[in-house]
Amino acid sequence: MKIAKVLCMVGGSGETSYAANSKLQEKAILMARPMLKEAVGEIYRNLLPEKMVVADLGCSSGPNTFAVLSEVIKMVSNQCQGVGQQVPEIQFFLNDLPNNDFNSIFQSLDHVDQTLTAEKDTISVPHFVVGLPGSFYGRLFPRQSVHFFHSSYSITWISQVPKEIEDNRNGMPLNKGNIYIGRTSPPVVVQLYQEQFHRDFSHFLKLRFDELVPCGQMLLSFTVRNKKGILDGEQSTIFGIVTDSLDSMVREGIIEEEKLDTFNLPFYAPSTEEVVAIVTLQGLFEIISFKTFVSNFDPFDDLDDHAEFDNVQSGTNCAKVMRSVLEPMIACHFGSAIVDDLFSRFAINVAKHLLKEKLKIFVLCLSLKRK
Repeated sequence: MKIAKVLCMVGGSGETSYAANSKLQEKAILMARPMLKEAVGEIYRNLLPEKMVVADLGCSSGPNTFAVLSEVIKMVSNQCQGVGQQVPEIQFFLNDLPNNDFNSIFQSLDHVDQTLTAEKDTISVPHFVVGLPGSFYGRLFPRQSVHFFHSSYSITWISQVPKEIEDNRNGMPLNKGNIYIGRTSPPVVVQLYQEQFHRDFSHFLKLRFDELVPCGQMLLSFTVRNKKGILDGEQSTIFGIVTDSLDSMVREGIIEEEKLDTFNLPFYAPSTEEVVAIVTLQGLFEIISFKTFVSNFDPFDDLDDHAEFDNVQSGTNCAKVMRSVLEPMIACHFGSAIVDDLFSRFAINVAKHLLKEKLKIFVLCLSLKRK
């Protein structure tokens, strides 16, 4: 699987699009807002730049893309008013892989500008928005040219499925019957995923260190697993339900068993401890702050675990979230004909699971400063 060609969210603004089903990701942005405010404010106060470069890595499309952009503009405006300085010009780079729906982003920019203009307490800040296709596991900018990097829900997508998992040199799929780390995955699969994430995240930090100005900062938010063992992690449970849904289609002869055995996700949910250890070992960034929070996988479920709720509707909500993220990869590997059936089964299976316990997502928000 060539990740750069298939790893993208569902584009457009339709019912199954990422733009219409990214409320879960919006919650992470809202939770990280105080850290965003502090990072942008500190950069401005310390550097007083005449020109400021901000990059959103893994921007996707939809309202969340503009939420960060708008917040940075308002924060810079407030800082300028507070210290009586002239507003800087801000260059925004919106980065994602080439198949991202950049067209939808730029078709919506006028609405963002109109909204900012209507803000009574926000002075006009000249800003320029550019799309930047490419992998953030490669260099994206000249050295020491960026003041602030933001990335939300992107870094757990690794650069590739570990080669040893995909090679199948002995004719037997290494991760047979799983699409991620599952209960029947051999220990070597866990190790390979861990090693791939460690390589990728270490490389990511080195690249961003080179691209940031001295004292530049990053705010990274990504899914992590709780303190449970990796096979009991929340993502393993959620992707396990996807696997069960695919497996039922194998048993019914709708898809071939080989297709399931050769499909593995380029994803890894680390623990908070793993992330902190990698940052510390690299020694390139100071950890300013970090926090974790938990939310229900159903973005519309804000009830506590003991409150009554509609598990069937919740299963449908979860299926919409998952489809908006996985559909391009599923369609590329299995064919688009199975997509509706697969996520209908997933919704039913989630509804059954919710009778036992709710599906949770743990998110780590990490604020870093270049040393």
